[in-house]
Amino acid sequence: MTDHAPYDIRFGDWSALSEDAKTIRFEVFVEEQQVPAELEMDNMDAVCLHAVAYDAAGVPVGTGRLLPDGHIGRMAVRKGARGTGVGGALLQALMAQARARGDRQVVLSSQSHAAPFYQRHGFTIDGGEFFEAGIAHINMQYTFA
Repeated sequence: MTDHAPYDIRFGDWSALSEDAKTIRFEVFVEEQQVPAELEMDNMDAVCLHAVAYDAAGVPVGTGRLLPDGHIGRMAVRKGARGTGVGGALLQALMAQARARGDRQVVLSSQSHAAPFYQRHGFTIDGGEFFEAGIAHINMQYTFA
């Protein structure tokens, strides 16, 4: 457990965190953004390190995952918790996990509208815009010093 007050960020494998992570991802990606459910859940979940952030009441409010190749993905924060710092706390926690295991770089595919969020955390844009599940994305990267 990592302390990112007021959030409790827990790390684990898919079997440990799937119930809470699925709830958040379904709400954000499938219900809000209309991503087909079959595209949202993939077989990479089984090999990722997952993170779920819980608020002071123990409610899961955000999630993300770190793939074995250093790719951060499926970052999602429930509507009611946006703008509270939980997304940044999750991102920093996943970056710290990658660095601790020896990754030299982390990469991600950001929805284009969220690129400024990742840039505030030191990520740079890598390449041009593309569409995934009908949503504009941009690849981004961060190299550890």
